[in-house]
Amino acid sequence: MRKNIKTTEGIFPMPVLMVATYNEDKSVDVMNAAWGTMVDRQHVVLNLTETHKTVKNIKERKAFTVSIADSKHVVEADYFGVVSGNNTSNKFENSKLTVTKSENVDAPIINEFPICLECEYIEYQDGQYGCGVIGKVVNVTADESVMNGDNVDISLVDAIAFDPYTQGYYKVNERVGNAFKDGLQLKK
Repeated sequence: MRKNIKTTEGIFPMPVLMVATYNEDKSVDVMNAAWGTMVDRQHVVLNLTETHKTVKNIKERKAFTVSIADSKHVVEADYFGVVSGNNTSNKFENSKLTVTKSENVDAPIINEFPICLECEYIEYQDGQYGCGVIGKVVNVTADESVMNGDNVDISLVDAIAFDPYTQGYYKVNERVGNAFKDGLQLKK
């Protein structure tokens, strides 16, 4: 038997994405965004409102980075979601994390997060069903500690996902199957 529940945010897992930009004074701004995904192989969409300091920075700088949060930095990742850059000018400094300027876009790469997508800003869509920030991924970097040869090993990334049902974070690190292969056993 099924039971109706109160939440409409029913998709799990939701990514825990760290969206980073530079402020006007070249200091670093980072926010936590669970409402984001790849639209296709080269484009990311982030459902962010224009009230976010990060969105203002993205529009002005025409660039941003998206990092995959990991379990080692869950405190910092959550902090970036509960504190606004509109109200706390030293938000990034409080985290004690470090950055390197991207060589490809005018945005910072947070060194401690294992995977980073470097993005050029394309457009902002608003309106009732607008999707927010759309960007083109121009480069992806991964820390060598999460690599197995030339490939990222997700079990080493120790990525976290947001659970909208209980508002918790969960590790995403165990492989349970092979995409585009396991289902072929049912093909007749």
